[in-house]
Amino acid sequence: MFVKQISISLENVPGKLLEVSEFLASEGINIRAISVADTSDISTIRFVADEPEKTVNALKSHGVAVKETDVIALEVPDHPGGLRAVLKPLRSNGINVLFLYPYLGRGETNQAIVIMGVDKTEQAIEVLNKNWVRTFGKEIYSL
Repeated sequence: MFVKQISISLENVPGKLLEVSEFLASEGINIRAISVADTSDISTIRFVADEPEKTVNALKSHGVAVKETDVIALEVPDHPGGLRAVLKPLRSNGINVLFLYPYLGRGETNQAIVIMGVDKTEQAIEVLNKNWVRTFGKEIYSL
């Protein structure tokens, strides 16, 4: 079970992220998780929205170049060392974590949820599930 992450690059000037946020809001699209990283000229925004296909279409219709990536949404135990329980089995199986950022909400068990990009997505999901780490599919869009 994986989810769709949308990545865009924006000119690093005041109001560009607001502009994107406003036209997504006008389409009724809700951002559920987001990460913003900047350089001097460009900001890279990675996010998960509640309607990925509609989001891609809306962005493209506004002239924004879009990249879609399969990522993993998973619960992380919310206590000291909780992230270790997720990362250790991945390392043991030679899976590299490329990035990680928080989901803007909590699941039914009130645990923290993160979005994770790895180099071997399908294998990572299998490893996580075998190690009792809960992963999410499409239900993440409505939590």
